Amino acid sequence: MTLFKDKYRVESIRLQNWDYSSPGYYFITIDTRNMNSLLGNIIDGTMRLSKMGKIAYKYWVDIPKHYGNVQLDEFVVMPNHVHGIINVEPCHGMALQKTPQTPQKSLRYNQFSKPISGSLSMIINQYKSSVTRWCKKNDFYCFGWQTRFYEQIIRNNFALNNIRRYIRQNPINWKSDRKNR
Repeated sequence: MTLFKDKYRVESIRLQNWDYSSPGYYFITIDTRNMNSLLGNIIDGTMRLSKMGKIAYKYWVDIPKHYGNVQLDEFVVMPNHVHGIINVEPCHGMALQKTPQTPQKSLRYNQFSKPISGSLSMIINQYKSSVTRWCKKNDFYCFGWQTRFYEQIIRNNFALNNIRRYIRQNPINWKSDRKNR
């Protein structure tokens, strides 16, 4: 941890110099606050969505309606988290992949380090906000997300297929999942 204005702050887990609006596949995990199992239950290896879980599912499916260059791949809503693969497609001739050898300073943040429209952070923040807003409007005040989210840049088809398999098998493996409290 580092100090900023004499206060400790948590370092970003994001890859330095990566433009998170870059085309590519991203594996996302979003946890509920305190890992509370509010999105449903796993019964015999099958996810049974609660009302909040159905909203989390619906709003996830709606992401491409709000971002024309985003396609959804494999995803699952679990009792206390959501796993999904988001494919950000190229816009206006952007390169298909950036590598660590060719770092690019992110242009998708303003001077206050706030995400700008189209970046992965903005997509996930809008998703989380929409689900939270619906829950509060419908008297589910117990609902909330963890402040941050996990992301992984998927760099090849081997990794993509392994993550797809992991997501599909997540409900079946719930009993041994470290997120299962």
